[in-house]
Amino acid sequence: MRQSLDEILTECEKLHGHLCAGQLLGARMAILGCRLIEVEDPRGADRKKLIVWVEIDRCMTDAVSAATGVRLGRRSLKHADYGKVAATFFNVETERAVRIAAMDEARAFADKLFPAIENRKERQLCAYRELRDEELFKVEMVKVRYDEMDRPGSPRSRVTCIECGEGINDGREINREGHVLCRPCNNGGYYTRTADI
Repeated sequence: MRQSLDEILTECEKLHGHLCAGQLLGARMAILGCRLIEVEDPRGADRKKLIVWVEIDRCMTDAVSAATGVRLGRRSLKHADYGKVAATFFNVETERAVRIAAMDEARAFADKLFPAIENRKERQLCAYRELRDEELFKVEMVKVRYDEMDRPGSPRSRVTCIECGEGINDGREINREGHVLCRPCNNGGYYTRTADI
């Protein structure tokens, strides 16, 4: 990455509204992930090479987005709601992918390294700056499920759900007995319809 950690953390703080340990983990995760998949300038010349899957909807995700420029609206940021402080960085040109997960042991390291600091979050901020990558993260090379329908850019397909009448982009529909349904109509969704307004 062309920016320093401090420059990235400034961007993180602007986007997220404050600087916290999760932001620091996400920034370091993004720097490491991009380096390992050979994406040098994710916010500039290499922006079309990078897709990131994040596994949590917390502070770390905002930091990854701020550091790399990936966004949901650009389809370069994907969310898999696993509740884990983890992300997978994917170079679409080389198909090289690395998954990085924060290790819970890093919290204990923070307590050991900075016992004089009373505030746990401050201990973590100090430690997460100093710990080596291998002390903070579990890193593994992975293969991601990725195809044409996942690519950034204009929608590849659009169909209409026969039940709710809403449009569905990019192969996210369910075909049941020859009928096109959206996932919520087929499986139930995060919401339940109560009435039309």
